[in-house]
Order: sequence, then C-alpha cells, then structure tokens
Amino acid sequence: MWVEDDLGPGVPCLESSSVPNNGTLYRMYHGTSRQAAEKIMKTGFKQSADGMLGRGVYLSRDLNKASRYPLELPEHQRVVIRVRVNVGRVIKIDYQGHPLQKTWHNHGYDTAWCPPRCGMVRSGLEEDCVWDPRRIEIINVICPR
Repeated sequence: MWVEDDLGPGVPCLESSSVPNNGTLYRMYHGTSRQAAEKIMKTGFKQSADGMLGRGVYLSRDLNKASRYPLELPEHQRVVIRVRVNVGRVIKIDYQGHPLQKTWHNHGYDTAWCPPRCGMVRSGLEEDCVWDPRRIEIINVICPR
C-alpha cells in the first residue's frame, strides 16, 4: 500500500486530471527499483532513450501510477521518488499517433502530458515526460507500507 502522507508546503500536487499550467512547479513521482533509486539519488535523473513520448524522464502526478513501476518487480522491491518539477512549456498528447507524440521537444515544449483516460496509457492514469532532467529536484524516496 502506498500512502502520500507528507505532502509538504509550497509545492502544489495538482490533481492528475487537471491541466498543468506552463512554468509552474508541481510535485510528481517516479516509480523505480530500490537499486535504481540509489543511483538516481546520487547522480540525478537521466533521460530514457525512448518511450511512448520519446526521450525524457517519465513521471506522474499520480502516486498510484508511479507506484506500479517497474511493472515486473514485486511491490516490496519498488520505491517511488518524490520530486518537484518546473514543467516549463507543456503540451497535451492525448491520442496515439499525435503528430508531436515523440517530437514535442523539437517544437519548443519542455514537458509532454498525457491526461488520464485518454487511451494513451493502458492503466488509464496520467503520465508526464520531462525533457530536461535539470527541471527535476528530488525531494525524497517513498517506500510501500
């Protein structure tokens, strides 16, 4: 079971169905293994080479979404990294085959946002991809209870 019980002041946790505002700081989450989290805590996030939204760091404003990853690991081997993100300029990618699905950064966007229940993500949960890892500040690591 994953519980977000220490929301902390000053960083809004926008509901995952709400459209993010350009240039705003948001609390987000990144699900990973304990080993990978240790490396991220030491060296910071790195862009993934590819994915549904192309290169970038994959995050979610939905703790339930992040806590599912990595999918192949049992829950007790997973952790969630809580972060603050300056989303910069945001584009909504809300269907497969969107003309900017993997090239959004080439068009001046800093973050791609997939809203919940748009058909892009099998779980139906919200997902974000941040191009520049320097936009992400690590807060801490959350473990399952």
